[in-house]
Amino acid sequence: MNKTIALITISTLGMVWSGSLLAAKPYILLASTTSTENTGLFGAIIPAFSDATGIDVRVVAVGTGQAFEIARRGDADSLLVHDLAGEKQFIANGYATERLEVMYNDFVIVGPSDDPAGISNSEAVTDAMQRIAESASPFASRGDDSGTHRAELRLWQEAGISPQGAWYRELGNGMGPTLNTAASMNAYAFTDRATWLAFQNPQDLVLLFEGDDALFNQYASLLLSVQQYPHVKHDLAAQWHQWLVSEQGQQAIEDFKVDGQQVFFPNAD
Repeated sequence: MNKTIALITISTLGMVWSGSLLAAKPYILLASTTSTENTGLFGAIIPAFSDATGIDVRVVAVGTGQAFEIARRGDADSLLVHDLAGEKQFIANGYATERLEVMYNDFVIVGPSDDPAGISNSEAVTDAMQRIAESASPFASRGDDSGTHRAELRLWQEAGISPQGAWYRELGNGMGPTLNTAASMNAYAFTDRATWLAFQNPQDLVLLFEGDDALFNQYASLLLSVQQYPHVKHDLAAQWHQWLVSEQGQQAIEDFKVDGQQVFFPNAD
């Protein structure tokens, strides 16, 4: 065989072999929230997990309600969401067997800098929402059954308000597009702090209300049921599930920052 041809052949075989190894790298599909993906958290912590385990994580970033539905259909291997009531129901219905609290942050209300509803001096988040409704100030809601949208609806209910009318805009969009719409229409919006800090188009929007205990935002990992979903990659998903609350996983979460600010706080024991 010609020496040049031989070298090309060996090189080609090497590339094929290398490509086969790359294609064969084990992975899981993770259904999770837009806030964890869009802030860049997964881009920061998944490489550390992959280096430690050799497992890749491919993220499907949707609202929590959609993430539940994807997992319910058996179309994901793992689930990381932020809706305690929904998570408990998911387990009670037999779709998952274990829930681990991974990290937390909080929700905030943003709005026009002139604060027409005067929420910045509210004593509680329910008071702030009552002021928005009573003044009929424009409010942009995700309206997408996400964890953030579910939390917003619970707070309206606690405030004794059924939001409706021209002032209340249900968009059916993710957090980023909702903030863009709020900025363009000078409206109030309910958002997780992490997405707000990562948001690059605030225009006249500013953070107006924060700090109420009712705005606590917990994220949890759910381990899907082996019996319900025998085809799911349980062994691989379990490694991700446990790594998130391991010392290494918790440190990776703590180290992640947006513009120098920590936006997710580890809370596993």
